[in-house]
Amino acid sequence: MSSSMLPLLLPPSPQPTLFIILILPLSLLLLRLSLQRILRARTHDTPPSPPKLPFIGNLHQLGSLSHRSLHALSQKHGPLMLLHLGQVPTLVVSSPDGARDVMRNHDQVFASRPALKPAKVLLNDCKDLGLAPYGEYWRQLRKICVVHLLSSIRVQSYRPIREEEVGFMIRKISSQASPTTSVDMSEILYSLFNDILCRVVSGKFTREEGRNVLFRELIRESSVLLSKFYVGDYFPWLGWLDVLFGFLARVKKNKERWDDLLDGVIQEHEDRSAKGDDDGEKDFVDVLLSLREDHALLTPESIKALLIDIFGGGTETADVTMDYTWAKFSFSNFLCGSVVATPLSLYGSSVLLM
Repeated sequence: MSSSMLPLLLPPSPQPTLFIILILPLSLLLLRLSLQRILRARTHDTPPSPPKLPFIGNLHQLGSLSHRSLHALSQKHGPLMLLHLGQVPTLVVSSPDGARDVMRNHDQVFASRPALKPAKVLLNDCKDLGLAPYGEYWRQLRKICVVHLLSSIRVQSYRPIREEEVGFMIRKISSQASPTTSVDMSEILYSLFNDILCRVVSGKFTREEGRNVLFRELIRESSVLLSKFYVGDYFPWLGWLDVLFGFLARVKKNKERWDDLLDGVIQEHEDRSAKGDDDGEKDFVDVLLSLREDHALLTPESIKALLIDIFGGGTETADVTMDYTWAKFSFSNFLCGSVVATPLSLYGSSVLLM
């Protein structure tokens, strides 16, 4: 038999058939997805969007200063802009009229914040006030905070605490200040806000026991963890990377430290209440524990989440504001070529803040 007849007698190679079997379904799937995207774009009137890349969307267009990147994009694409951050569609509003429409006319639609993975772990599935979904739970928790924790009468009752802590701060500055050394006002102001909040929330403490220092460490660590980029928040099917690189383990460790500290504080208040040992200074934990019978939503988990919220918001917000004010004050004095000395006197001690 001639060699030219051999290919005709042999069975056909399976490679082309397997290739068609594998590629054809994939091609049909891609075609279907493309058609769905085209039809969705035609049926939904979406805001303008910058060109995006496959898979990552517009993430590559956000630099280290995201607010400046968003401003530059809005100048090109308009005040109402749609970004795709991974698999998360995000609406960017950058005009006063648009912000008013979102926050006033449609505030209930946009009231809930996204439940990101670290917040769900740290804040007991977002049982705090800042990240809880808008609804009955959030409204009741807000009412408790406004009426019982942050009322004008309650805030005024903490005036002696504020005066004592400010006096301690001034004495600290006086002991550290000298013509040859500088004073780190950022750290001193942060300690002031943290110590005031520590007493307001959990009651009296001695600085030797270090509770205020521990609160300070946990607040800073929580702030860092909540501001990190987590792959699973933008690509849910890649959430295992956060576990692989140890990001979630760090969040869980911080959560365990918060639980140990707050469980101890709550138990301490419960024991003191059971013994009738009340020194007259009611702190936030005392108030929340006294409201548990009338408010079923105040579980131990929700109380701890709310306390973490109060610590973070009360310390970080005030510290950043004062830090910025102090920087502007110092820079203005530098430009003017002069230094303004402000005498402060409290509890018999005085110091010049330069």
